[in-house]
Amino acid sequence: MRIAIKYDSVEISSGGRVAGHEAGDTLVRRLLRIFPGSVVIGPATRRSQDFDVVPLEMIDPEDLVVINMEAVDSPHIWRVLSQGSPGAEPRIMNFVWRSVPSAAPDVHTATLALSCALFPTFADSQRTANEIGDLMSRWTAQRLYERARLSWVNLGFRLDHIQPRVYTQVPIVLYPSIYLSRRKHPEQFFRVLEQVRKVVPLRVEMRLQEDSLVSEAAMDISQRDWVWMGPLTATRQSYWEALARTTAFLATAEEVSYGLLYVEALGAGVIGVLPDREWARALVPRTYPFIYRDLDEAAAMLTRALREPEACRREMDEAAGGSFARWIAEHHSDDAFDKAIVANVESWFGG
Repeated sequence: MRIAIKYDSVEISSGGRVAGHEAGDTLVRRLLRIFPGSVVIGPATRRSQDFDVVPLEMIDPEDLVVINMEAVDSPHIWRVLSQGSPGAEPRIMNFVWRSVPSAAPDVHTATLALSCALFPTFADSQRTANEIGDLMSRWTAQRLYERARLSWVNLGFRLDHIQPRVYTQVPIVLYPSIYLSRRKHPEQFFRVLEQVRKVVPLRVEMRLQEDSLVSEAAMDISQRDWVWMGPLTATRQSYWEALARTTAFLATAEEVSYGLLYVEALGAGVIGVLPDREWARALVPRTYPFIYRDLDEAAAMLTRALREPEACRREMDEAAGGSFARWIAEHHSDDAFDKAIVANVESWFGG
């Protein structure tokens, strides 16, 4: 069985490799690794050393299963493939890896719900799967959502990426997002950091996606001499090297589908100060000690993380029953994801 990956925002280099470092690009690379011989759906035919790019209209539905990373488009993909190969039944699987938008137009929400009810859907976490299930029950007919095929597993990451920790004279706090969107609440992040830096020296590092990096909000933030702001790291190696020297991060996001960046940072030994939200509690042990209820509590926790990082990591170990690193490995390894997505593709579409 061969796979065709559909993600319109994928960034492909002149050398024919997936070049971007956003979550979507990383997931395309992972799918290409999991399913050798896959193709990427793109606007024009292109051959490269690693994979071929094929237009949607040239996909043979009898040969390829489409893994669609933009689930709302699956009905359109089905129509295009059906028209191109009359009599063939297109095989399409939704891969939902972002949180379901809560303020989207009704047309978008209803189309997404219908797509997930009509096509097998694989989600990146239990939280996302629950959102999809609720969406289908509210926006589609009962006979559709009762027959829906929905599965999930935590996305996880490759544990062998983790680097030995590096001490820095001035503690580094990571802004744990590549966007400055309203749902990430960067204003809350800096409200806390302004408070913390009054009592402990610190440096903030921000690596932003291009649109956020050139925004007016980014220009204002960059005026702070204790903030370093730059583009996404050029390689995964440099990304993990940066995490190895990071002391802590403060999460202020309102909604998160899975939280891969948070999990990777936690796995790298970064102390995560997390909001008391369902998505955050799903990432860590039940008694994780650094979950805040308000910004004053966040400031107190972050201050302690920067002053006593080793003591804080010992508390994380205790919450995990002895080893926080081992807990992360057991709950967020990409091995489980790789096996689960392969098993679901085989179950839904045959070997």
